[in-house]
Amino acid sequence: METNRREFLKHMGWGLAGLYAVAGLPRETFAAPNRTFKLPRAIPETQGVSSTGLLDFINAVESRKLNVHSVMVVRHGQVVAEGWWAPYSPTLKHTLYSLSKSFTSTAVGLAVAEGRLSVEDKVVSFFPNDVPATISTNLAAMRVKDLLTMSTGHDKDTTAAVRGGSDPNWVKTFLAQPVDHQPGTHFVYNSGATYMLSAIVQKLTGQPVLAYLKPRLFDPLGIEGADWEVDPNGICVGGWGLRVKTEDIAKFGQMYLQKGMWNGKRILPEAWIADATRFQVQSAGGSRPKEQNDWLQGYGYQFWRCRHDAYRGDGAFGQYCIVLPKEDAVVAITSETGDMQAVMDEVWTHILGGFRSGSLPADATAHQQLTKKLAALSMPLPVVSSTSPLVSQISGKTFAVDANSMGVKTVGLNFGKEGCLFTMRNEQGEHRILCGLGRRVEGETGLSVIPIKLVPTPVPGETKTKVSASGTWTDPNTFEMVWRFNETAHYDRVTCRFDGDQVQVTFTKSLVVLNPNTKDDRPVLHGKVMTSTLSQGK
Repeated sequence: METNRREFLKHMGWGLAGLYAVAGLPRETFAAPNRTFKLPRAIPETQGVSSTGLLDFINAVESRKLNVHSVMVVRHGQVVAEGWWAPYSPTLKHTLYSLSKSFTSTAVGLAVAEGRLSVEDKVVSFFPNDVPATISTNLAAMRVKDLLTMSTGHDKDTTAAVRGGSDPNWVKTFLAQPVDHQPGTHFVYNSGATYMLSAIVQKLTGQPVLAYLKPRLFDPLGIEGADWEVDPNGICVGGWGLRVKTEDIAKFGQMYLQKGMWNGKRILPEAWIADATRFQVQSAGGSRPKEQNDWLQGYGYQFWRCRHDAYRGDGAFGQYCIVLPKEDAVVAITSETGDMQAVMDEVWTHILGGFRSGSLPADATAHQQLTKKLAALSMPLPVVSSTSPLVSQISGKTFAVDANSMGVKTVGLNFGKEGCLFTMRNEQGEHRILCGLGRRVEGETGLSVIPIKLVPTPVPGETKTKVSASGTWTDPNTFEMVWRFNETAHYDRVTCRFDGDQVQVTFTKSLVVLNPNTKDDRPVLHGKVMTSTLSQGK
């Protein structure tokens, strides 16, 4: 069951006036979202799509625990199915990871169309002041096309060197990396190459890719509120870091499906789309034979070829924009999955398998079942017990925390009728998250932008991150919270174990849950009761 923040605070005995003080939220947080252009909607069977096939896809990804967050299926330009697993919703953006690359490629295509560059231009020509003292033959030969096709000649991805180096000039760091192979001959998935495409567009236009795309792509498609991570010099990172809504992904794919046209106007040249989405180089990846492997179908200009003569932009943990030209269809998906191939397998089996060339007979029963299922989607909400005998002993107490690498000084929990206010203090002040008991509470937190690093790097100017928090007692001594950072793909599991007047707080990233062989790098916090009362509403 969901509850909003106002209801939660009412149950806890705090008035509406306390809402803003407790949560630190500006009043405009509750303003209605801007109205955006939406794709038209239709009943699946009218567009030759089986409601049963769509329902089977939903059931399959749930039964396989693939952690899909949203899905939108478009056929003949009509949305025939859309669903968000709460707390994800149509109004929230979602981190795209490497699906961002396809948007960067689009910016390059627009710049080519404007005559600002060609794909044959040499990369070093754009940055004469950043090249190494000695330019190798392979570096000198590297073209924009080689960046686009991930065939720069590097033996490994340059991203770690670019992001992790001491020099804030990422362009200079990229150009300093050894180019082991002749460009155009060796495929290596290389997010640093996409960063360079972004840097080139900014160098030529004087605008970050995000600003450059706004009047040329985002505004015509009705994409509002997009944001993008930047490097230390304000260059959009290009290969990752873009956030848009699920329907924005679908509209982007639909524009590509329509060969660059949108509402009767040309957005992108048809020839560019043909080049960007066709087989340019042999790709690598996956663990299955080529006929079963969507990573071995070839690579274009920051787009992957797929089986079934489809193509896609995709991002880590399951962000997809799948375009099926033969079926006149687009599938947009966001998720946090550990098996991206498995999600695509279910798309081919159930969604593609449910397409027909003409309309299908009406199937009111199947459509009603699908509609009901889509309306009730929700991420699993662990609920064991809403209370413990310890509540009266620990609620409102402040625990002084031993010295730790996160710099946390104190923690505390204040329980109400249907929720808990978790507080954590460091040198920057007190940071609070409201958790529902056996339900989710939507809110915002600054925990992502202080040295207590909980979620990926924020975008410029972001001081709050949307969060959906819930808690449950897993046993009389253990209170466990799940904090879902709703505009990322990830969440944190925060476990508080009590023993007399002491508490132990453990953080577990969702990525550790996906891969149990890894370990969360944050310390376990150890605290002891310091005070008896924690003021409410301050």
